[in-house]
Amino acid sequence: MNLSGNTVLVTGGASGIGLAIAERFLRAGSTVVICGRREDKLREALQLSPGLKTRVCDLAVAAEREALAAWCRSSFPTLNVLVNNAGIQRYPRYTEPEPWAQTRAELATNLDAPLHLAALFIPHLLTQANPVIVNVTSGLAFVPMAKAPVYCATKAALHSFTLSLRHQLASTPISVVEIIPPAVDTDLGGPGLHTFGVKIDTFLDDVMPRMERGELEIAHGFAAASSQASRAQLDETFRRLNST
Repeated sequence: MNLSGNTVLVTGGASGIGLAIAERFLRAGSTVVICGRREDKLREALQLSPGLKTRVCDLAVAAEREALAAWCRSSFPTLNVLVNNAGIQRYPRYTEPEPWAQTRAELATNLDAPLHLAALFIPHLLTQANPVIVNVTSGLAFVPMAKAPVYCATKAALHSFTLSLRHQLASTPISVVEIIPPAVDTDLGGPGLHTFGVKIDTFLDDVMPRMERGELEIAHGFAAASSQASRAQLDETFRRLNST
């Protein structure tokens, strides 16, 4: 795909990987809309990249997803790229009481939202030139980090959904791309928790050119190894990942 000349919606675009992807599209010459739950974070993103368009939206709420899709279709009728990036990573311990409302919000943001948004936008995307759905999953979809069980399960489910969606849309103009990050140095899960990860520019310097070349499954680093590993390799990686 060409990174220029698109109209792009990036969910969870106020920070982290989402904001970095949005900025790459913006610098390439695309119109970019970002959404997020917090108006203050969206304002900060807009200060960093004044060309962005913003929308406050809690993707855990179905009615807000529907309102977002309707607003995008009305305000940006040439929208042709949907980037499902928004995600929550929590560390619940199932040996202790777990507030279901928090788990439900994590499930809704990480899984309900991209599935629902795909369904909401596909009829519109079918009318656009060069339409693309991009789902951001994780290397943890293939080998889970046990302390983040819900997050890992949602990413595994989103990977599975992406394969099925690509198959269903194979005879249409819509391309379905999966970006599979390793740990990236962002504030996912809380400030300071991913400082061991790869730098976000290093990650996107690899990812964005591969997207331009038309690759449909784009994994980097640990995620690339995990996504292609044998069962024995996955078992060993799981043991090492969860040994501390």
